[in-house]
Amino acid sequence: MIEVEMLDVGGKKLLGLKVDLPNAPLLLLIHERLVVGCGYISVEAMEKVGNAACVVRGVRSFQDVSSAEIAELTSKAEELGVRRGMKVEEALEML
Repeated sequence: MIEVEMLDVGGKKLLGLKVDLPNAPLLLLIHERLVVGCGYISVEAMEKVGNAACVVRGVRSFQDVSSAEIAELTSKAEELGVRRGMKVEEALEML
């Protein structure tokens, strides 16, 4: 099953994408300036194509993603002020 939802996280509008896979869902929150994804997402690939992106771990829902701590991020995300260990909600508030 694929779930697509418009979300409001910290006053920011995001597109939420959830794909149910056998063992754990693939989750993405997409903002116009930042992509937040679960551990399925490759920071190296996002870096290579120049996206501001970060990865969170141990999440199973959109709410989990928005309240999780950032585990990995691209240099473009760092340029926006995003830092490892920061909560996703905090990062979005800065944008």
